[in-house]
Amino acid sequence: MSKLYVVGIGPGDWREMTLRADEALRGCDCIVGYTLYVDLIRGRYPDKEYRATAMRGEVERCRVALELAREGRTVAVVCGGDAGIYGMAGLILELRDGDESVEVEVVPGLTAAIGGAALLGAPLGHDFAVISLSDLLTPWADIERRLEAAAAGDFCVALYNPGSQKRRNHLRRACDALLRHKSGDTVCGVVRNVARAGEETWLMTLNELRDYEADMFTLVFVGNTRTRVVDGRMVTPRGYRDV
Repeated sequence: MSKLYVVGIGPGDWREMTLRADEALRGCDCIVGYTLYVDLIRGRYPDKEYRATAMRGEVERCRVALELAREGRTVAVVCGGDAGIYGMAGLILELRDGDESVEVEVVPGLTAAIGGAALLGAPLGHDFAVISLSDLLTPWADIERRLEAAAAGDFCVALYNPGSQKRRNHLRRACDALLRHKSGDTVCGVVRNVARAGEETWLMTLNELRDYEADMFTLVFVGNTRTRVVDGRMVTPRGYRDV
């Protein structure tokens, strides 16, 4: 049986990669992925054959990976962060669709929300939701409904894809949805370039976040009613001290 790994390589720096992910990539013949992710690891695995596609080439790259595996190659499809969180694991399994000639193994990775949270302090110390603001595949009405539900439930929220050249107003619209249920003074944090060159963090209120200009390299955290700033770090208490 041919082998295809779907590997989460973490948020950027190879030191954020799991040992299991490193073993899978060392053991494969060919690495397939989005150009940005391939470039992040190419120097660490210089002896591999690489196949890369641009953004929105997800179906093409997964089909290429499956065909290479069917030829008897050991293949790895790489995903930023975790392979199953906005990654290619689900698509690979859909496209494989009963083809028992290819064994698929999903290798988890450190998702950007976890890496970004560590930089800010402990913003996800209690229940939280992860929501993407990209409406390329999900209608904005669905995104807005999920934002309001998370805010009404007093979840902490990690926002992926808060902005791009074509989506300059999405973060403001998301903040408006959250403000229907959250206070404008809610503690928020922003991380840019998690585990990559130019890494930066900021703390602000939800009202201030509304005017922040985010891009595709930005990750946003919105606290709950108990989130506060402790010695310059964003902290959401679990409640251990209250017991």
